[in-house]
Amino acid sequence: MAMNKVIRLASVVLASAAIVAACGSSATPAPSAAPTAAPVAAIKIGVAFPNSDTFLSRVQDGMKAEATAKGVTITITDAKDDVAAQLTQVENFVSQKVSAIIVVPVDTSAAQPMADAAKAAGIPIVFVNRNPAIKGVPYVGSDSLFAGQVEMDQLAKLAGNKGDVVILEGQVSNEAAVLRTQGCNEKATAAGMKVVSTQTGDWDRAKAQAITENWIQSGTLKAGMVVCANNDEMALGAINALKAAKIALTAGTGVIVGGVDATSEALAAMQAGDLATTVFQDAKGQGKGGIDAAIDLVSGKTVADYVDVPYVLVTKDNLATYLGAN
Repeated sequence: MAMNKVIRLASVVLASAAIVAACGSSATPAPSAAPTAAPVAAIKIGVAFPNSDTFLSRVQDGMKAEATAKGVTITITDAKDDVAAQLTQVENFVSQKVSAIIVVPVDTSAAQPMADAAKAAGIPIVFVNRNPAIKGVPYVGSDSLFAGQVEMDQLAKLAGNKGDVVILEGQVSNEAAVLRTQGCNEKATAAGMKVVSTQTGDWDRAKAQAITENWIQSGTLKAGMVVCANNDEMALGAINALKAAKIALTAGTGVIVGGVDATSEALAAMQAGDLATTVFQDAKGQGKGGIDAAIDLVSGKTVADYVDVPYVLVTKDNLATYLGAN
């Protein structure tokens, strides 16, 4: 009797196991988890700068602050205005298999090989501040033609649409210099003013000062004229030369000078009455925007080819708003 009970119990267990096995074999396997983007903390971004001048140092500050806020790692290099060196730096980032690359190009006309190297490796790339206009590659920055236009428009207004104009141009390999100079020319012509000389100061204060000294000595630049500089560094160089020559920094009886960027030194010069106007270029905003665009690309999001960080004209009326901004 006991033996029969054991046999019946064993039969029940085997039958139950068979039922469970049958149910298991017909069940649909649980779907595997969808692949997810790398966590933001794992993102490493290589950043290639052309140099570390006053304005671009503020762009770097914006990038560092945003990288810290978002928890990503960035490595910044400085090409010291050497095109070949910058390409090598980008190629090194590629070999290091960074998550994304950001470039402020030394020469916008030489940016294609950097974009090609990144694309070939499947690494997202973003250009900031200087726009090489490469299709399918995001650019984060501002409209340089507008900057030149509003700068010269304000200078013409302050000069009463009178007097000749000289232009201090940045590096002609940069679209920013070409477009700001174009804007200065357009608005000078519209105001009935004549551009009598354009010289390349390479964005540099000392070079701009030397050019201005030569203009003064040759009689090209004299009282009653206007200096339209592509950036604040060159504007400050021109102001140094004019002060040394004891030429007043006033309209009509002297020379008025304008710049672009609204750096802290430039705004201090406006407060002192030396610089007539500048155009605020949001350095930290561009830096932040570059980091955000790179993170979005790594995360699989779409980024527009042009991410605009607007320029704003700075006058005596709104000067206080921009103190400390750059």
